[in-house]
Amino acid sequence: MTTGKEPATGEAIEARGGRLPTVTDDGPAPEPVRRPGGRTARVRRRILEAAAQLIARDGIGGLRYDQVAELAGVNKTSVYRNWPDRTALVADALAAFGADAAPLHDSGDIDADLVDFLEALAAATASPEGRALLNAVAAARENPELRAVVDEVSDQRQATLRDRLQTAVERGELPAVDLSFLGAMLAGPVQLFVSRGSRPFTRADAQQVSAIVLAGVRATAAAAAQPARETGVSGGIRPSARRC
Repeated sequence: MTTGKEPATGEAIEARGGRLPTVTDDGPAPEPVRRPGGRTARVRRRILEAAAQLIARDGIGGLRYDQVAELAGVNKTSVYRNWPDRTALVADALAAFGADAAPLHDSGDIDADLVDFLEALAAATASPEGRALLNAVAAARENPELRAVVDEVSDQRQATLRDRLQTAVERGELPAVDLSFLGAMLAGPVQLFVSRGSRPFTRADAQQVSAIVLAGVRATAAAAAQPARETGVSGGIRPSARRC
């Protein structure tokens, strides 16, 4: 029978405001059921989307379960039942976004694939969920728990990009480079454009960023290889410098 009272764990979580507890007052938070199907999956998806939008609007500290429920069109108890821990709700909302925000395809042409990826990344970053992730990154500087969540989401995205870049290296499309650094060089301008909000990031921008970064990588690798080609095989001395 419904009494009208909020669950004890819900009251405890709401009372903390911006705190991100790892356990409820009744003990450790139970592990949410993963990969539910049917109606439960749809409800969970709506809740996660609502949470991401609210994080984007109000930040982590402003996330309220009653607002999540209202925006998702579900009962408040559904939010508490699936995510009795606020940190878990934030983590799942951001992870769900990060998993499919900017897919990176393999057409066999790394230059074209990166242009598509950067364009999709810009659109995803400018979305409510993407702005939620940017807000979480800023908030994570002072919250170790949240930092771990943000790092995990970022690692998932970077892993996809690194895998595609590694394939390009193996095919000879790119020289052997620090793939993490290359990924940051590609994604960094996108995040700068979106965070500044002065104008949209266009496909032409994506083409320019990709062309400049990849040209720099290839030119740097070629320059580094040039001394080796000019060096002779006899004691590392150039042929022109050998004494008679």
